[in-house]
Amino acid sequence: MSDNSPLIDLENLENLHGYLGPTPPQGILPQRGERFWVDRPAQLANAVNLLKQSGVVAVDAEFTQVRSRTQGEAVSNIPRLALLQLAIENHCFVVDALRLQDLSPLVEVVGNPAIAVLLHGAGADMRVMAERGLQVVHYYDLEATCRSIFGQHESSLAAMLQRAFGYHLDKSLQRTDWTRRPLPPAMVAYAARDAEVTLALYHWLDLHHHEILQLHETAGKSDQVAHWIEPFLRGNSALSPEMAVSEAKAQGLIHNRAQVAADCRAALVKVKHPMRRNRLLRLIADLSLTQLTGELLLLLQAPTSDERAASARALGRMSIQSAIEPITALLNDPVLDVRKAAQTALRNLLTKDTRQTRPAPARALDGTRSWVVENTQSSNDDDNGWKSRLRSIIDA
Repeated sequence: MSDNSPLIDLENLENLHGYLGPTPPQGILPQRGERFWVDRPAQLANAVNLLKQSGVVAVDAEFTQVRSRTQGEAVSNIPRLALLQLAIENHCFVVDALRLQDLSPLVEVVGNPAIAVLLHGAGADMRVMAERGLQVVHYYDLEATCRSIFGQHESSLAAMLQRAFGYHLDKSLQRTDWTRRPLPPAMVAYAARDAEVTLALYHWLDLHHHEILQLHETAGKSDQVAHWIEPFLRGNSALSPEMAVSEAKAQGLIHNRAQVAADCRAALVKVKHPMRRNRLLRLIADLSLTQLTGELLLLLQAPTSDERAASARALGRMSIQSAIEPITALLNDPVLDVRKAAQTALRNLLTKDTRQTRPAPARALDGTRSWVVENTQSSNDDDNGWKSRLRSIIDA
């Protein structure tokens, strides 16, 4: 390792919490615009006409869990949409999803490819919206964007508003009963504020982290990757990687292992979304595609923390010894997730496997069987061992 390598305090790795890098200048939250309570079809139509004129719409949903009993008497909780807040510049509409049974006019907004929907933590909100027929086709998940920049422990809406604007977001009503009617004005204001500040956060991210924000754009277009890879990128493959490859071979889609590596290499070029690329890197590690070591080493310097962490984990799992030095540098990464991934990878690369497999029993002449139980090193010895080996590499 070169003399210019950063100093790494191995004893205090676990104590380095949070994001340690620079933060752009704080912005100023815009003044609150007009807020409208929408609980009648005519009001919803007017809101849609105004929302359609904007290129971006921040959306937030408030829902409750409703207990449902099936025919088999099993009880499950089903999310029930109570409010839907949609914010654009100077306007915010709070839609009463309980009184308005028909939300289909909003399809012209959330289902419009020309309009980018802004969500902070898209998963739950998009699922509960889909239950009401509102499929979002073009969106940014700002929580995932912030996670790519600052790490998962710094990506909540409250944490990001504090970082971006020095603003304390009140979350005291987060678990309140959103089905009560009429809603007190304080609850309506609380709901509207989440959508309004999501819009403001989008503009701050676009100003200071435009490139990473664009990587998180989802516009309904799938990457042109090998057919057998796509389920893994969606995160819903019913097969293990080995079984998926075997099935693809049986279908004539794959002819040999070299093609498996070639398909994954091509996917690395085409897939840009950090979450999908993260899943691709996991697939590469699962299949032990060491032919892609060069590509993974380059990703240790990727702009998103997701890719840096995922590539470090993959290289560690594949026991790529040439990755020790560049992964060691990631122990000083500004993002906690990357530092933890580097630490795990280095343990894999530098620690001898002290786990003992159970020996076969020895059979005596009288037919009895016995085992020899060997001592194993403690986890503390194991932890000290990899750190000692890493010190020797750093000091070399």
